[in-house]
Amino acid sequence: MDSLQSHRNEIIGISVALAAIGVGSAYYFYLSNKSESKLKSCLDPETFKEFKLVKRTELSHNVAKFRFALPSSDSVLGLPIGQHISCRGKDANGEDVMKAYTPTTLDSDVGYFELVIKMYPQGRMSHHFREMREGDYLSVKGPKGRFKYQPGQVRAFGMLAGGTGITPMFQVARAILENPSDKTKVQLIYANVTYDDILLKEELDNFPHSFPDQFSVYYVLNEPPEEWSGGVGFVSAKMIQDHCPEPASDIQILRCGPPPMNKAMAAHLEALGYTSEMQFQF
Repeated sequence: MDSLQSHRNEIIGISVALAAIGVGSAYYFYLSNKSESKLKSCLDPETFKEFKLVKRTELSHNVAKFRFALPSSDSVLGLPIGQHISCRGKDANGEDVMKAYTPTTLDSDVGYFELVIKMYPQGRMSHHFREMREGDYLSVKGPKGRFKYQPGQVRAFGMLAGGTGITPMFQVARAILENPSDKTKVQLIYANVTYDDILLKEELDNFPHSFPDQFSVYYVLNEPPEEWSGGVGFVSAKMIQDHCPEPASDIQILRCGPPPMNKAMAAHLEALGYTSEMQFQF
């Protein structure tokens, strides 16, 4: 009797073990397939692909947000954090023109990607976006760029952005803040001419409210409105001292803006003791 019971227990044990192996294997293949699907990018670094404009939202007289559909509702663009895409279009003379842009979306935004574009009067690619209507297609290839963000690669980022240079900063900051395990701090200085030139202000203002210990933003304007509490003029070395992490081996200062600003920021950072290893220019 005891032998029979022992034999039954052994069979039950083997069955449970096999079931566990089956469940474990199924789960492993599920994770593998899920991981593999995440690696499938819609982008091609060598060949332009066409993406349909499905929504255009005017943000100001010369700024609009463009939403482009990906091939399927569960597709991802496949753009590493901190990199950009090349967009091709036609200028006012009908000639091909190409320019780099950084989406404000991440691969957590499935099925689409978005670009926030400031359209300058004389800009060749600006003309193309100004003429784009819902249903039109944009030629895109990528990813491009030298910067690839990995969670926790530094203790803190200082960010110096000017005008449309905010887009790569926004992408990196959003990736950090939306990752609960990433405790990297972000201190942003964002410079513009007027208040109306500030891009993504609502989103940027929400970050300190949601992540008060991890994100701060300091706005600087050349032509501020009355009752302005931010910085005035150009970004100075004192502003960097007050609103960016101090020089250290575990911090990095990212900068992206018009060439004169980039040149001035490089001089300020060098004078303040930031080494070349502590800096990156998009």
